[in-house]
Amino acid sequence: MVHDATVTSSATAPTGPDERIGRTEAKARRREALLDAASRHFAERGFNGVSIEDLGTAVGMSGPAVYRHFESKHALLAAVLVGVSQNLLDGGTRVVSRAPDGELALRALIEFHVRFALDNADVIRVQDRDLDSLSGDERHTVRTLQRRYVEVWVGVLQYLHPQTDVTELRIRAHAAFGLINSTPYSGQGGVQREAVRRILEEMAFAGLR
Repeated sequence: MVHDATVTSSATAPTGPDERIGRTEAKARRREALLDAASRHFAERGFNGVSIEDLGTAVGMSGPAVYRHFESKHALLAAVLVGVSQNLLDGGTRVVSRAPDGELALRALIEFHVRFALDNADVIRVQDRDLDSLSGDERHTVRTLQRRYVEVWVGVLQYLHPQTDVTELRIRAHAAFGLINSTPYSGQGGVQREAVRRILEEMAFAGLR
């Protein structure tokens, strides 16, 4: 008769903290890979032209495995668009808080947004084409974050142009976004990224300052 077995099978062995951290990091990497794949595929083929299986294949997993990270394709789209809107707001607020004066704050905002546009051309295309595929609440969240980001710019422009009506300053900010966010559609024709960056920054600053 065997009493008090002391051998624990590997299936029931407790997970150590290092292993748990490793699993958490791996899950985070897979989630980011799915977001990148979603941005790329939605930009190329549109939200309705991409399946969960397509996204799973793009990152080396089965379609059903995607549901371990996102409950639906709509949830993936929401994560892409809400996430980038939050990142814009956080980043814009941060660069303004670090600037010593209004002109440098404007330059920092322009440089920040140009980098965003060059690094996230796919997301800009997805936003332009597929925003209406979000639920009403999700669209409201995106729009609210974007309005708050606009107001970061307007606050800097008010400092530089205190006599100008705030409505006009919002128009100027949106015009600058239109210029910078045109990057995915500009047909750069082999022009180097650094040259595109410089052109966009110079034109935006000249138009706003």
